[in-house]
Amino acid sequence: MSAPSASGLPAVTDRPPAFSIESAPLRGAPGVRVRGEVDLGTAPSLTTALDTSIRGSRGAFVIDLGDVTFLDSSGVNVLLRARASLGREDRDLVIVCPSGPPRRIFELTGIADLFALFDSREEAATALQPAR
Repeated sequence: MSAPSASGLPAVTDRPPAFSIESAPLRGAPGVRVRGEVDLGTAPSLTTALDTSIRGSRGAFVIDLGDVTFLDSSGVNVLLRARASLGREDRDLVIVCPSGPPRRIFELTGIADLFALFDSREEAATALQPAR
């Protein structure tokens, strides 16, 4: 809850986390953790980071969306593109995406079945295959 400001009105302090991407391997599989909002403004950065990370790796690839607060169609497009890129090399894409607004986008658009979606990193780790 926000503390009142000098004017007596609630201060607005609940800002979305800044967008960031960091390396986040899981059980030997390469991957990234994404934070903040994935939208038209941040999708190009995510595309570049995924292209670079995928190109320099082998085996299954993990994208952790557990700290993503918003996902729009441009973000979904980036994920579909990553899936296609990995699929051409017969590699799996594992997505950590707990219940919440981003997970709902996968369900509403009817593409949840196209991805290996897991509620937690622990759940995803149990499904990972060793790199070939």
